[in-house]
Amino acid sequence: MANDEFQSAAIALSHSHGHASDLAQSFMQMLPISGASVSTLGPLLGAETVSATDRRARLIDELQFDLGEGPCWDALKTRSPVLQPNLERSGSTPWPAFREAIQSENIGALFAFPLVFGPLDIGAVDLYSNEPIALTPTQKQQTIALSAIVSRVLLRSAIEQSSRVGVEAPFSRRIVHQATGMVVAQLGTTTEDAYLILQARAFADSRPMRDIATDVIERRLRFTDPPDFLREAP
Repeated sequence: MANDEFQSAAIALSHSHGHASDLAQSFMQMLPISGASVSTLGPLLGAETVSATDRRARLIDELQFDLGEGPCWDALKTRSPVLQPNLERSGSTPWPAFREAIQSENIGALFAFPLVFGPLDIGAVDLYSNEPIALTPTQKQQTIALSAIVSRVLLRSAIEQSSRVGVEAPFSRRIVHQATGMVVAQLGTTTEDAYLILQARAFADSRPMRDIATDVIERRLRFTDPPDFLREAP
């Protein structure tokens, strides 16, 4: 049953086409949590709550934005999940101001998963439970897999929006195909994901995709391996 719920959530995310209302809700389908939020962080897409299932989930995001600390920042910085299955018994945390700010909300457990795509830092998924809970290894890996899908959705949405307001759209020229093949070799990823990484780099740098491809081919730009936890995702 758990795998069916994961497959259903993954399909829903893959077909969301960037609709914000679909992103956070998908995590609720397969996890024993009370709420979820999806936020962008950092210079690529800015700090913004993209999707939240409820008031408390949105508040958790807003407090982390305001205070500049919290599990979502740590998850993105380390590119690894941050897991707090029992906040009451966890003792001290690296984010005392955030911990104090949410104390009145009586949150039992809090989890943050990074949103990354290849070398690009995009944001984080925050999950909370009213009661203390621990995610199973399978639930953790499935959440990592869903987070990877969310990263793709957010990137594609941002690139499509920038194209509509006049930023040069990427074209599938021979040089881009050649660079895509080199990124596949560098990262051991799929052709589709390698192409999206090139698109996202062009978007982040406000440069034509052809120029980014040229930098890759002439060895001025190289993409590094994804973190180990992403390679473990199902």
